[in-house]
Amino acid sequence: MDVTELHRRTTETWTSRLGAVGTDAWDRPTPCTEWSVRDLVNHVVGEDAWTVPLMNGRTIDDVGDSLDGDLLGDDPVRTGTRSAAEAVEVVADRLPSGERVHLSYGEETGEEYVRQLAADHLVHAWDLAAATGGDRALDPELVAEVAGWFAEREEMYRQGGVIGPRVEASGDAQSELLAACGRDPAWTPPQP
Repeated sequence: MDVTELHRRTTETWTSRLGAVGTDAWDRPTPCTEWSVRDLVNHVVGEDAWTVPLMNGRTIDDVGDSLDGDLLGDDPVRTGTRSAAEAVEVVADRLPSGERVHLSYGEETGEEYVRQLAADHLVHAWDLAAATGGDRALDPELVAEVAGWFAEREEMYRQGGVIGPRVEASGDAQSELLAACGRDPAWTPPQP
């Protein structure tokens, strides 16, 4: 699958789950044990916000701390949807140039960076749906694409502390991807 299309479709998966978040859900826990729903959404909005300057050739130092803290404001859904649209637009515009991007660990190909973003959007779409009672089903084509890319990077991500330990999964492709990313595919929010 074309990487620009992968990014667009995984971002659409994310925004569809984001659009279904109820006003009472922002403080709920998520499968990302350190984050509430609001924290999770802020993380992905931050990724989208960083996409624009990084794809346009700016560095981490150039951006500085301008994208730190709460980026969501009073309307997290609108902010998240707008940030996602801006990220999709810049990826479609800049990725074909083949330029490298400047990430926290050094220079990277634009394609690799966009694949990282696509994986983040897809897995966090599941996290958000699981936390809010939304649609947990992910497009099998997107799951296969992300899983194929992630298979070679799983241990590196785990050793870097980006994902938790692998958990047991039922064997279907979506469950296997979630388990590889340190998620329990059967996770449900704790009951009060």
